[in-house]
Amino acid sequence: MFISCEDAKHLIKEKKAQLVDVRTPEEFESSKLPGAINIPLQDIDYMAVQKLDKHLPVVVFCRSGQRSHMAMQILTSQGFEEVHNLGSYMAWSQCAD
Repeated sequence: MFISCEDAKHLIKEKKAQLVDVRTPEEFESSKLPGAINIPLQDIDYMAVQKLDKHLPVVVFCRSGQRSHMAMQILTSQGFEEVHNLGSYMAWSQCAD
């Protein structure tokens, strides 16, 4: 289940949610979302605890939603309290700010 772009933007604005792009560094460089940090899926298990706050919401995304779904499961298993899957990075532009 994906979070809507409106809900994701609300979480970021109101609850300081962390926006995490789990695509490869090359994909990240080719199309960045404002405020997103890049933690590739293959690195999420060890980099997330170094770069993210477990007590703030996390919104993950990728190209299609498959990698972000896996990242959501990994983060949840690591004790992150609130993790949401935006799905595709293209969903970001489908709603107003």
